[in-house]
Amino acid sequence: MMIPATGKEALGLAQLQEQTLQLEQQSKLKEYEAAVEQLKNEQVRIQGDERRKTLNEETRQQQARAQYQDKLARQRYEDQLRQQQLLNEENLRKQEESVQKQEAMRRATVEREMELRHKNEMLRIEAEAQARARAERDNADLIREQIRLKAAEHRQTVLDSLKTAGTLFGEGFRAFVTDWDKVTATVAGLTLLAVGIYSAKNATAVAGRYIEARLGKPSLVRETSRITVLEALKHPIQVGKRLASKAQDALEGVVLNPTLEERVRDIAIATRNTRNNRSLYRNILMYGPPGTGKTLFAKKLAMHSGMDYAIMTGGDVAPMGREGVTAMHKVFDWANTSRRGLLLFVDEADAFLRKRATEKISEDLRATLNVFLHRTGQHSNKFMLVLASNQPEQFDWAINDRIDEMVHFQLPGLDERERLVRMYFDKHILQPATEGKQRLKLAQFDYGKKCSEIAKLTEGMSGREISQLAVAWQAAAYASEDGTLTEAMIDNRVADAVQQHQQKMEWLKAEGMEAGKNQPLPLTLGKTA
Repeated sequence: MMIPATGKEALGLAQLQEQTLQLEQQSKLKEYEAAVEQLKNEQVRIQGDERRKTLNEETRQQQARAQYQDKLARQRYEDQLRQQQLLNEENLRKQEESVQKQEAMRRATVEREMELRHKNEMLRIEAEAQARARAERDNADLIREQIRLKAAEHRQTVLDSLKTAGTLFGEGFRAFVTDWDKVTATVAGLTLLAVGIYSAKNATAVAGRYIEARLGKPSLVRETSRITVLEALKHPIQVGKRLASKAQDALEGVVLNPTLEERVRDIAIATRNTRNNRSLYRNILMYGPPGTGKTLFAKKLAMHSGMDYAIMTGGDVAPMGREGVTAMHKVFDWANTSRRGLLLFVDEADAFLRKRATEKISEDLRATLNVFLHRTGQHSNKFMLVLASNQPEQFDWAINDRIDEMVHFQLPGLDERERLVRMYFDKHILQPATEGKQRLKLAQFDYGKKCSEIAKLTEGMSGREISQLAVAWQAAAYASEDGTLTEAMIDNRVADAVQQHQQKMEWLKAEGMEAGKNQPLPLTLGKTA
């Protein structure tokens, strides 16, 4: 039978579709089997995760249980220790109570024994006293007779002794008076003895005053470069170094403005030539604000000219009272014994060289001032008088008459402040930091620029205040952890110093307004430099 072509194609197409459907069914079956297999694997993974979580939870619970059991064990152990400690304390308390009871019983026993012993002793003493009194009453007549006999015997002995002594003294005096040679020798001996005692007394006083003037430093002198015999014996090495030292520059370490520096240098040269020619020294008054270098220049002037210096303070004179006259004489007697010449520097001279007519000063201070005027009435080739004061207008007119030259020390200007800052920065910071002998380091910054900035900020400050500022920098470095001084630390100290200076000026201004003074006020506080 012949199939038409169209039927064959339809049959082939149907077979092809059937095969395609079978393939699709097989593909879906494989996908289903793969999904089932994946689901089985996922279930296995989930079961593994669950089992793992279960194991972790069991492990965590076991650890918590172990920790809890350990905590309970420690707590039980601590409770046992606490109970044991309480038991020990209770036992100790019972033992202490037992010891205290035993001690109380022993003390009571001892006190009872002492009481019984005291009663027995008192009974014994009372019995002995009664027996002694009874015996004395029984033997009263005998005792009185013995006393009477002893008194009569003693009286007879004294009378015999007096008679014998009177006889011997009368015969000796009669023999002495009748022998003129013995009388003359005795009178001469007594005369020589009196003369010797009087001479020794005066010689001792003169020698004491000489030794005190030569060797001892007067009580009014606070500091001196003069070498005494006692100091040479105590410190021979230091004295030798001082004797071997050369003359110093009068302005070494002293920073002044050029005009004042030229003037004080002329004074130093004139003083040195005066000493070399053994001529008469001129007296100088240095006045101005404190801290401007007056004391420092006085020391340098003495060293430059080869003289000794001695520093006394006017405030020490008034408290001495009546002894001030003697002390002032001792100062000038001591000054006149200097072989090298003495520069006598009187700091705060206005404290006792006040006007006698207008100022209410005591009689003792007035007498001391008169002694000072008497001893400085003529120029001397032994000592040079240098006075320093912040208020020279308070001087007595006689003091002004004894001053040959006046020097006004002013506060440093900008250039002088910069020189001072650089000098003290080098002395207190750079040298210790570079030598390595101290625990001090310096951070890296422009030192010269910083010194110039500080000089501008410290307007109105004295040389002493700038020196104290440098010491504050050093202290700040020592207070740091590694001993390093930074630029910020320097700036902080400068700011503090400027603020403190302004506060001092406000106090000084308020004090001047309260006192009603019309004269210029000093610009800084403190003592004269």
